[in-house]
Amino acid sequence: MSTTTSTRARILQVAADLVGESPDGDISTRAVCEAAQVGAPALYRHFGDKEGLLSAVVDHGFERYLATKRERDESADPVEDLRRGWDSHVEFAVRNPNLYRLMNSPAMRTPPAAALESHRILTRDLERAAAQGRIRVAPELAAQMVMSANVGVALMLVARPTTFDDPGLSRRVRDAVHASILTPDAAAGTPQGAEVPSAAARLRALLREAQGSGLSTAEAALMKEWLGRVANAGPGD
Repeated sequence: MSTTTSTRARILQVAADLVGESPDGDISTRAVCEAAQVGAPALYRHFGDKEGLLSAVVDHGFERYLATKRERDESADPVEDLRRGWDSHVEFAVRNPNLYRLMNSPAMRTPPAAALESHRILTRDLERAAAQGRIRVAPELAAQMVMSANVGVALMLVARPTTFDDPGLSRRVRDAVHASILTPDAAAGTPQGAEVPSAAARLRALLREAQGSGLSTAEAALMKEWLGRVANAGPGD
């Protein structure tokens, strides 16, 4: 590792550690320079300014989070993978509260590539569930619903732990959100009107995976659009 690379890595690690230890998650560039034993010019040369440094800390944090997703073993049950994915997301947030708040700060206007990859992993699990006829809505909409709820719960747990103190809160919200997008088990019965959206979501997922559907590119795109509308329509819509 070159001196330039090692200096940048040292500054970044120090900044990440200070964010984690800070009472409010904020840090100063002076404190970072002192802890990393570098001058301010070195910090500015590598990161530009404080915002650039914090953006790099966010990238670093997302990479740590994403490592838990990349290392997992994909099971044959996509619904179970969805549950595990939700739980690991919340666990990471609770273990790294300051970093997690920074990762989801509105000030971070451009999402890191790792954040987009995390969303793709979630969508892929939902596409597998759709291919098995196990979700009511299109995977893309389901991913937005799950991610927004997952992040919301995690943020409340780390930002207001005294208010959101029910140890079962995350599981309750997880199960409620999953119940709204997943088809019920056969033993529990299927609510009236849920079969058509579920079938449309499944057909759309299978069409996406098919190598030769017999449709032109334009026809396939139109079919996916129609199926997406049907999949996203609730019973009675």
